[in-house]
Amino acid sequence: MFLQTAKEKKMGKGNTAWFVRDRFGMFIHWGLYALPARHEWIRNIERIPNEDYEIYFEMFDPDLFDPKAWARAAREAGMKYFVITTKHHEGFCLWDTKYTNYKVTNTAAGRDLLREVVDAFRAEGLRVGFYYSLIDWHHPDFPIDRIHPLRDLPPEEIAKLNAPRDMKRYAQYMRDQVTELLTGYGKIDIIWFDFSYPGENGKGHEDWESEKLYELVQRLQPGIIVDNRLDLPESADIVTPEQYTPDRGMVDADGRPVVWEGCQTFSGSWGYHRDEATWKSPRMCLEMLINHVSRGGNLLMNVGPTSRGYLDKRALDRLAAYGAWMRYNSRSIYGCGQAPAEFAAPEDCRFTWNPETKRLYLHCFAWPFKHIHLHGLGGKVRYAQLLADGSEIRMRESQGDNLNSGTPENALTLELPVLLPEQGCEIPVIELILK
Repeated sequence: MFLQTAKEKKMGKGNTAWFVRDRFGMFIHWGLYALPARHEWIRNIERIPNEDYEIYFEMFDPDLFDPKAWARAAREAGMKYFVITTKHHEGFCLWDTKYTNYKVTNTAAGRDLLREVVDAFRAEGLRVGFYYSLIDWHHPDFPIDRIHPLRDLPPEEIAKLNAPRDMKRYAQYMRDQVTELLTGYGKIDIIWFDFSYPGENGKGHEDWESEKLYELVQRLQPGIIVDNRLDLPESADIVTPEQYTPDRGMVDADGRPVVWEGCQTFSGSWGYHRDEATWKSPRMCLEMLINHVSRGGNLLMNVGPTSRGYLDKRALDRLAAYGAWMRYNSRSIYGCGQAPAEFAAPEDCRFTWNPETKRLYLHCFAWPFKHIHLHGLGGKVRYAQLLADGSEIRMRESQGDNLNSGTPENALTLELPVLLPEQGCEIPVIELILK
């Protein structure tokens, strides 16, 4: 069991012990934006007013919705938790909320689809997370600001539209909805608020009344993990870099490690995007997972189901690639994190480290010919094996004659096979059992 660090306790109250053990989760962005299928921020990008966006609400009919298939794909990929958009910036709600008519039960679906998703993922053994947008471009009390779809209207028209809008009423609306989410679906492990943008013509913690919202969350679901987007830095349990991979472990201003989770997409969008052409290769997706864990972070990898409710082949192919690799190599991910500084990974390699088992995992992004030298590990390794099939990797130490032995001083040389097994070696992993 991982223990929380002093920094984790200082930042927030969430139980991150399971989180840093499980390491890998599924993000799900699903809403009305799946119908136009050209970006989840389509209302912002194309400046679409409510009346023109209404067609997607009227046409939403996910007749092929199968949350059990989503959950099965996530489990088979090796994911241990999920976070789903209960409400994104468009304001559409995926559950039967009492506080707006802009909800899934008023579409052709006619039922609470969020409940079916939660039940399906729980049945597959995954922990439950809810994303809830602080932004709501549909709500009549949400003022037009610098990222609102109507931001380009003449200033006098914006002022007229904003006059009756009341952020205090909207903040209460959010608390009412969050109460529904955190009391109607059993234990919720993560709540992912998104997002604050304080400053001129923006919104921060005073607008959201984040302190009240945070206190409500703590009262309703003690131990829940809360992200860092409420504009309340000391209350956050996790830091959430988006669409980039940090090049090292993340630390606070005092240099102390923080718990973090990178949220990433298979393509360039979060919602289903029919024409998106920048899909990451399966190999790149694997490297992203390894890079995150080797730097002490989690990976929350996103899928965007179609408007009919299924995961398209591009997403399924990449989830299957995770599953094929994780079947043999998950020991190098679960329970692992950043290796101690004394263990420096060779070029084109990444180390992950399990502090409980004292095992070090060498991930080889490029497979060298015959040998690899591990500096600083001379005399420290009891046994080495290729993790995919458990086959021994022979080792040799420096003999004091570096020119002839080929092993640098204080290093350990691994003698590698030229050919690798076909299974589990898309990115080969060598497990090092320390003395």
